[in-house]
Amino acid sequence: MNIHPWDASDNTMTDFKRIALVANIELPEIGESIRRLISFLNKNGYSLLLEANTARIIGNTDLPVFECGKLDAPLDLVIVVGGDGSMLSAARSLVNHNVPLLGVNRGRLGFLTDIHPQEMEEQVRRVLSGDFILSSRFLLEVSIRRAGAVIGSGSALNDVVLHPGKSVRMMEFELYIDDQFVYSQRSDGLIVSTPTGSTAYALSGGGPIMHPNLDAIVLVPMNPHTLTSRPIVVGGNSDIEIRVGSRNELHPLVTCDGQNDIQSEPGDIIRIHKKAQPIQLIHPVGHNFYETCRTKLGWGSRLGASDRES
Repeated sequence: MNIHPWDASDNTMTDFKRIALVANIELPEIGESIRRLISFLNKNGYSLLLEANTARIIGNTDLPVFECGKLDAPLDLVIVVGGDGSMLSAARSLVNHNVPLLGVNRGRLGFLTDIHPQEMEEQVRRVLSGDFILSSRFLLEVSIRRAGAVIGSGSALNDVVLHPGKSVRMMEFELYIDDQFVYSQRSDGLIVSTPTGSTAYALSGGGPIMHPNLDAIVLVPMNPHTLTSRPIVVGGNSDIEIRVGSRNELHPLVTCDGQNDIQSEPGDIIRIHKKAQPIQLIHPVGHNFYETCRTKLGWGSRLGASDRES
């Protein structure tokens, strides 16, 4: 499905005019890609901004600079250069600004950043001409309550993970979904993942791969102390509550997308639900989720005619 540039604020079609470039890893290849993009977009008359850290990476002194968390002017597109971690960080910072993200892969796996550097200019040109696929992804919001007061909060595009940090000891917690008790568990923790994150840490923990279009959340136990604990898939609008066991000697961490940590204490209540505002990801035409899985996860390719007949 090809979807043309749009403006979510008034539901009208618009051109990409103001474009921001974002990168958060200081590597030579990323700096090279940023400079190539600046040259290409300048030649084609687009208005450019650089995220503050990105400007520092390339030593920019000419283009306007902004901070993701303090964006005070509308943007039509953000191009993220790096790996999936860079895209996750940008998504959390920019989700409330209603701006679509496009990823150029200079990382490793690249489930979210799917433009290859060698074809970067051509693929970006096609996107800017309106030839692209738009994918809406929801994030998770998490809050931690202690004695009735919120002591920490965050959001995640991939997953929210409860884990013991540096300790190798198991923790105890209770799980509730939509105010219904599910189970108590002793384990190394719990992964609460969106469909976007189902190919990340949740997959390593034995969770199912979910198509990004699904409105669902998967809960994956981490090394549970019982063989009958298995991943659970629930509706995307479910309210998830984790009660940290009061007898725990641990102070478990709650980690968003593997990047932001919040420390909990015994007796804390962790609440997780879908964030109201989704993020829009742009993919080049021809993007195929199953092909991406085949490429990134090493799935078998199509059988030849002789193989199918035998």
